[in-house]
Amino acid sequence: MRLRSRVPIALLAALAAVGVLASCSRSSDSESSGSGSAAATSPAAELRLGYFPNITHAPALIGVDKGYFAQELGSTKLTTQTFNAGPDEVNALLGGSLDVAFIGSSPAINAFAKSNGEAVRLIAGAASGGAQLVVSKDITSPEQLKGKTIATPQLGNTQDVSLKKWLKANNLEIATAPDPNKVVVQNLDNPRTLDLFKSGQIAGGWLPEPWSSRLVDAGASVLVDERTLWPNGQFPTTVVIVRTAFLQQHPDAVEALLRGEQKAIDFIASDPAGAKTAANDAIKQLSGSALAPNIVDRAFTELSFGLDPLAATFPQLSKDSVTAGATQKETDLHGFLDVTAVNAVLKAAGKPPVDAAGLDKPKSS
Repeated sequence: MRLRSRVPIALLAALAAVGVLASCSRSSDSESSGSGSAAATSPAAELRLGYFPNITHAPALIGVDKGYFAQELGSTKLTTQTFNAGPDEVNALLGGSLDVAFIGSSPAINAFAKSNGEAVRLIAGAASGGAQLVVSKDITSPEQLKGKTIATPQLGNTQDVSLKKWLKANNLEIATAPDPNKVVVQNLDNPRTLDLFKSGQIAGGWLPEPWSSRLVDAGASVLVDERTLWPNGQFPTTVVIVRTAFLQQHPDAVEALLRGEQKAIDFIASDPAGAKTAANDAIKQLSGSALAPNIVDRAFTELSFGLDPLAATFPQLSKDSVTAGATQKETDLHGFLDVTAVNAVLKAAGKPPVDAAGLDKPKSS
């Protein structure tokens, strides 16, 4: 009896040891790949998606409006929430109330940095371009911004970082209160920026579409088109990030969402008029009012859409966040990008894979 009792105990101990080793191996594989392909996965009951009611988020607007996301997700329920700017969306992601977010590049980096490279992964691009410094027509040079107030959507958001970097590059000091020799940067919701510009209380803003076009329609002129500041005029205005845990547990749902995004991008390319209508209908539903056709037309001409996150630009964007004072040090972006899902979607669509620019590699020990 004593011998028989010892055999199962030893066997159980051996099996437990193997289980621990296998678990460690799966954990290591999951951390290195980010997709969790080696980890146990399960169908997602729900995918909670965040995005903005902006033309810069047209793939998300159209993906929801045309049902592309829901079609691809199948039995996984799609729940959506909209935001004015990235930092609030980051808080929702890190707080666990969102799974996937269309978001600006700077808040995406900040989410990765705030969680010590653990909580989120960059999985795709969405839009490039579509951000401008638009000001009253009497301002024609950087020097004339002294003593003026310029708006951005939120402290630390993509346009806030871009403006502050540009101001410093032009030797302009930033103030939080009126100063005749400095530029006041004020963080405002985009509709508020438009109202204050119309009333003459601010001189303009560094804004995403359609808000830069709305200010131009209200009498502003373009002082800086951000595309002119980047090689080949390309920089990631909107990207897609996901909670790492969700990506590991539900890689199929993430890939399905990106298939829906590719459908939206294809629709924009094949039917521009229909895409503008769909995006504008979505904005009307979310904000209560549609954009004027001329504003929608201008906004779409300022943007390009695609799944490529333009990974090679992110080291510079990380430096820009430090220059702008949004972060204290550059973020080590190794491990930030997981191209597994996006490249699977692109391959199925007969398109070339995206260049990870080394951001898919883990940090060196």
